[in-house]
Amino acid sequence: MKKLKGFTLAEVLITLAIIGIVAAITLPSLLVNVNEKAWDAQRKALHARMAQAIGQMNTLGGYGTYTEDKSGNATEDTAAESFILDALSKVYKINNVCGPDKLGSCGIPSKITTLDAVSEIDFPKKMSELNQKLLNGVHVANEDGDVADTKAAAFETVNGESVAVFYNPLCSSDASVEHVAQNKMCINFIYDLNGSEGPNQVGKDIGFITAFYNKNPVVVAPVPYFADYASKVPQYSEAEETVDAPMACRSTAEDLRLPDRDELASLFINGPLINLGKSSGNYWSGSVISQGASGLVWGQDFALGTRYKYARSVVHSIRCIKK
Repeated sequence: MKKLKGFTLAEVLITLAIIGIVAAITLPSLLVNVNEKAWDAQRKALHARMAQAIGQMNTLGGYGTYTEDKSGNATEDTAAESFILDALSKVYKINNVCGPDKLGSCGIPSKITTLDAVSEIDFPKKMSELNQKLLNGVHVANEDGDVADTKAAAFETVNGESVAVFYNPLCSSDASVEHVAQNKMCINFIYDLNGSEGPNQVGKDIGFITAFYNKNPVVVAPVPYFADYASKVPQYSEAEETVDAPMACRSTAEDLRLPDRDELASLFINGPLINLGKSSGNYWSGSVISQGASGLVWGQDFALGTRYKYARSVVHSIRCIKK
């Protein structure tokens, strides 16, 4: 008779336990990577569709009615909902529209987690809740436009995204006058890629798209890195992404870059969602005005909303965004 060899029951159980432990350790990270890739693809597709739709509009300002009393309180506000119904729905396929008091009916969560995963905040329901700084410092000489404290409305896309709309009917059309970022913003979308499902965190299933300038709009959808670059305030020579200068964003990760001036303005507008502006009031953009040691570069002040042409020798913070 041949002597048969095999594993004992104890050995099989130990092997299965080891496999289970390894799976428990590795599967969550694999699922996170799969989700992030899916979110990234969906985010890019949503941005492309929204940019195409907005590009078909003759004007972004003036939709709906917004009036205030002498104390600055809104007496009538149909701006955001009217923009969706009278403008966006004409060029973008929409499943459902929800007014300011029914955002949840369109899948908008009541609370979201900030980009740094430190805070859970109430979902903003009007412009001043999105960012109080939007209503400050906008009355600047030689600038047209203003910011109305309008309530948000929402809609659902045919692809299952939930989108809240913060609409400023008074936005400026002049892209050449750049002292402030606030009144250049016509529309700010905060989207949830999977509706009522989690994790409802900025940078994952929650993000934002911003449309600037009433005419010839620019539509951006920056996805910021969760922290400032190395907690430093380098000179622009260190921030600049050229072959002969240290590349701050690429040294952090290969898929990062500096935001351009409008992307940086979008980060300012959505600052409370990403807890931006804690370490410094000023941030560099990647929009270079002139070359050389005495050249100028666009920067954004996150304390006031102003954006200026800064000399390269000035020190500012850096917040990178994904490519």
